[in-house]
Amino acid sequence: MANKLNGTVALVTGASSGIGEATAQALAEQGAAVAVVARRKDRLEQLAAQITAKGGRVLVIEADVTDKSQAQAAVEKTVKELGQLDILINNAGVMLLGPIIDAPVEEWERMVELNQLGLLYTAHAALPHLLKAAESSERKVADLVNISSVAGRRATAGSGIYNMTKFGVNAFSEALRQEITGRHIRVSIVEPGAVKTELSNHIRAEIREQAMQRFADIEKLESEDIADAIQYIVTRSRRVAINELLIRPTEQVG
Repeated sequence: MANKLNGTVALVTGASSGIGEATAQALAEQGAAVAVVARRKDRLEQLAAQITAKGGRVLVIEADVTDKSQAQAAVEKTVKELGQLDILINNAGVMLLGPIIDAPVEEWERMVELNQLGLLYTAHAALPHLLKAAESSERKVADLVNISSVAGRRATAGSGIYNMTKFGVNAFSEALRQEITGRHIRVSIVEPGAVKTELSNHIRAEIREQAMQRFADIEKLESEDIADAIQYIVTRSRRVAINELLIRPTEQVG
């Protein structure tokens, strides 16, 4: 294993698949102890086995971050069992595309609850610990990385509410950055384009084919591509903050 993150503790939400899973592995490979958080405990345990087999240290936390008390408890358990918190990766999210007219309002609620409230609950619980790490850890810096999307920069028909949630993530992240950057907490936004993950599996069947057609002829990113970018962000020198990183497949136009 590499050692750029030796002595640090990272918490990754939505770690049971895709970008979250790949990011947990990438940070562990750099020496971080990693708390992996998601609802699917069986998937987390499989991930944990892979990390420990390579000599890493990992804590499995089954939690639904849309529940404020569970999000808070996940953070507190991380600090209690791993000793501190230096890095938070707010990755948990859902993409439920479709027209606004006649949309199932339950889909809107689900996206707001996970993409925004879940992120906010986890960030709020983590911030005191990140501030402490920035003040007293060997690195003298802490990282909060929020996974947004190209959809947080560019609104398109058929993804209005998803756009809204990701635009909100970007606005929150920038405001928070301005508040705490002087205290050496780096707030970063990562905005992936089309990535091969389970995200599109949650779209209603009657919408999915049409929604995914725009990416049918391009080579999508892999989860590891985004994990590599996140690893880059959190391993920079204390004096370097990567505030925003937009990552599209080479062939993706919009």
